[in-house]
Amino acid sequence: MNLQESSYTGLIAEIGKLLEQGRSKAAYAVNTFLVQTYWQIGQHIVEFEQNGNEKAEYGSQLLDKLSRDLSISFGKGFGRSNLFYMRKLYLSFPISGTLSHKLTWSHFYEILKADDPLEVTFYSKQAERENWSVRELKRQMKSMLFHRLALSKDKETVLQLAKDGLEVQKATDLIKDPFVLEFLNIPERTTYLEGDLEKNLVENLKEFLLELGKGFAFVARQYRVSLGGKHFYIDLLFYHRILKCFVLIDLKRGIIDHQDVGQMNLYLNYFKKEENAADDNLPVGIILGAHKDHFLVEYATASIDNQILLSKYQLYLPDKKVLEEQLRKLITENP
Repeated sequence: MNLQESSYTGLIAEIGKLLEQGRSKAAYAVNTFLVQTYWQIGQHIVEFEQNGNEKAEYGSQLLDKLSRDLSISFGKGFGRSNLFYMRKLYLSFPISGTLSHKLTWSHFYEILKADDPLEVTFYSKQAERENWSVRELKRQMKSMLFHRLALSKDKETVLQLAKDGLEVQKATDLIKDPFVLEFLNIPERTTYLEGDLEKNLVENLKEFLLELGKGFAFVARQYRVSLGGKHFYIDLLFYHRILKCFVLIDLKRGIIDHQDVGQMNLYLNYFKKEENAADDNLPVGIILGAHKDHFLVEYATASIDNQILLSKYQLYLPDKKVLEEQLRKLITENP
């Protein structure tokens, strides 16, 4: 056959496109059906309990027997832990329509490891909103993202956060306190320079963007600002797609002081005049330090109109028990 090369290439491309779409839809349908099926299995287990039979707590004889008999009849996938989380899936999402169709069973399996119902609903919503892979979800849960966001809010806002996830609508929504940079693998007591920290963050940009959150686009490292014959350098420059503004990040190895605030204010004024496009919103400055003084922060930023946010960073994962106790205290002691 004498086929025109361009037409044939186009045919291959169209078939490939259709196959990709079909496979994607098939995978989506299979995932949705699998999660719904596991939810229904959980429902049957709970209803069996409610009829006066044994509770299906982890390690119970009911789960042991179910696991053994279902595995014999239907093969793999019915280990005791799987059955335990199927039951918890139903209890955590009693209305099946609230289950996200974008999340796989592997996502829910990780999410359901959280002890607090507020955490379960938050990570379900946030994983869907930010399209996290299972690996990314595990990292965010390990870094106690929900607790780090919640502890800077009041009780009502915490409950809203758990229900809806974090929706970035204003500059302060960008802040976590602390930011956790454990992926840099820098031992806690190691001596390092600010330049080392900056270099490592750029080399681990994918993980840093995950920690920063949805909407950040990397622009430059050591972005030069020239004023009055002097050159200044912004450590890291980003653009935020949702807030439609530049985000300037300055890194400090030690404690944040008033001079750092003044310098960031200078950078922001420059960006407003020289860098912002007509449709850009006002730039935001974030100063990340190993320590910060709350009183200094209050006084140093009091008369500044620019949006300057200060937060700590730490090079190790937070203490889970401490954060859980702090959050429990916040919720129970504030009516």
